[in-house]
Amino acid sequence: MFALNRRVDRAELLEFVAERRQWVLTTNKRSGGVQLSPVTGAVGDDGTLMIATYPERAKVHNLRLDPTAAVCVLSDDFGGAWIQVDATAEILDLPDAIEGLVAYYRAAAGEHPDWDEYRRAMQRQGKCLIRLTITEWGPIATGGFPSSKKKMFEKWQPGGEFAEGSENESPQMFDD
Repeated sequence: MFALNRRVDRAELLEFVAERRQWVLTTNKRSGGVQLSPVTGAVGDDGTLMIATYPERAKVHNLRLDPTAAVCVLSDDFGGAWIQVDATAEILDLPDAIEGLVAYYRAAAGEHPDWDEYRRAMQRQGKCLIRLTITEWGPIATGGFPSSKKKMFEKWQPGGEFAEGSENESPQMFDD
């Protein structure tokens, strides 16, 4: 109900991110603007963030020009907790990307029934891997009312000063 921000250490950060797959990757365009890309991500055993993609994608092109990146890691519930992670990117192309793509799959989905077939599929599809080395991160945050509005909000709750049936006139709850 009320917005929360909780600073975390690296271990808590990696635990939080490892449980979530829905990310928004931000890269810098040559024009100076930003490119936002919804991606599926995973955390490697070494603490790097991993994204499997194709070398022709705009995010890869942008990261080859400027390896600066940020990821907004979202909860499955859109209104749930999230965190921003800043990073430096490295692009691994085939054939060097194969074992990284295996690590990505393991972290995202577990064991594959046929790793040799998976490797062949990655080769056929021409995949690449984005590896993000974390440089800094923000707090784990949730949306909601600012905590500075808590007293005002409580007045509207059952039994509060402005609850239904109260004789008091309702004030304007939000600024226009």
